[in-house]
Amino acid sequence: MGFLRLLARIMGRISTFRSYQFVLLMAAALAVVAFYYFGSERHSFSSTTKRIKQTQASTNRNDADLTVDTRFSHLTVTEEQEGEERDVGGEGQLLGSRRGNDEAEGQRYHALMMFTKVDKSRSLQDKFRVAMLSMVKHGRFLEGEVLVLHFVSDQASRELGQRMLQEFLQDAPFEYEVSFHDVVELTQKLFPVVEAMQKHFSAGSGAYYSDSIFFLSVAMHHIMPESLTRIVQLDLDLKYRTNIRDLFQEFDRFPPGAVIGIAREMQPVYRHTFWQYRKENPHTRVGEPPPDGLPGFNSGVMLLDLSAMRASTLYNQLLKPSSVDKLTQHYRFRGHLGDQDFFTMIGMEHPELFYALACGWNRQLCTWWRDHGYGDVFQLYYRCEGAVHIYHGNCNSPIPDD
Repeated sequence: MGFLRLLARIMGRISTFRSYQFVLLMAAALAVVAFYYFGSERHSFSSTTKRIKQTQASTNRNDADLTVDTRFSHLTVTEEQEGEERDVGGEGQLLGSRRGNDEAEGQRYHALMMFTKVDKSRSLQDKFRVAMLSMVKHGRFLEGEVLVLHFVSDQASRELGQRMLQEFLQDAPFEYEVSFHDVVELTQKLFPVVEAMQKHFSAGSGAYYSDSIFFLSVAMHHIMPESLTRIVQLDLDLKYRTNIRDLFQEFDRFPPGAVIGIAREMQPVYRHTFWQYRKENPHTRVGEPPPDGLPGFNSGVMLLDLSAMRASTLYNQLLKPSSVDKLTQHYRFRGHLGDQDFFTMIGMEHPELFYALACGWNRQLCTWWRDHGYGDVFQLYYRCEGAVHIYHGNCNSPIPDD
């Protein structure tokens, strides 16, 4: 029994010793873990936060903000490294400038083109080539004046466009700047403004989110900064036969109350679209050919006086869903050409909002309706007297050689 008591006492001491050692070892281990955990995690959290903020700062751009000065000193497209892309923050991606910092700030002429899905279409690429080379060929601006070219584009088309423009603009005899704007970001801004009208003027059966971009001209005065007062919107399928600077001079011809300069449609498109209204109103001018009729408009070339659009109570009232619904019901209207349909419809009711460009500024070449039921009246719409300044190869029509 004595032996057993001695053995039990020895085992108890050993057990106590091991427990004590175990506690010490656990405490040391926890201290090491705590040191590395809190020390390293604090550093990791701080670094991650910094990266997130940096990412937000670099990606939270408003591509519609055209007020940011994006010039590079004495930078030309041919001097830029091949494929280099420069982030300019508020105004998308600048490709190049032909202007130095030492020059006085001159007048800036803004022109915008839709440039989406061009990477997937050889036809669009060929049209763009014709448009840009003819613009460069005839373009002339005064000293200190700058042509600012804006392209609304997707990522793939932007990369292609930058490469193409390096070739097209290398011999430009005028100062220029080029900026690309993300189509997704612009669509996000447009959708709340134009959603209600899409069901009336879109090709689909409903108001598709992606269709919003086809109404850019309608609501551009809402998404552009107030410092941008005038802009010309142009289709890609154009060929310029005169100095594009002369087109901007047409702004000065706007009568009081006009907010948009646009040419008349040169086919009986809207004679057809308004067929029900015309049947119910046999003496109407709606859909009739010029000079006395109201043939509608073609949006291939548009002069948008953004300041006048902002200031016009009438125009902004017409953008409201209730006004759009009322007019489409009155005219029995259902279209599929986006902004062109909207401008045509409100032009039937309020022609004073529009300055009619001479047909030579948008000489449309499409003859589709001549062979689809309207051959007897086609020439009444299609004829265009006077000089041709811009050919418009709409519906893939061939454009005459110079």
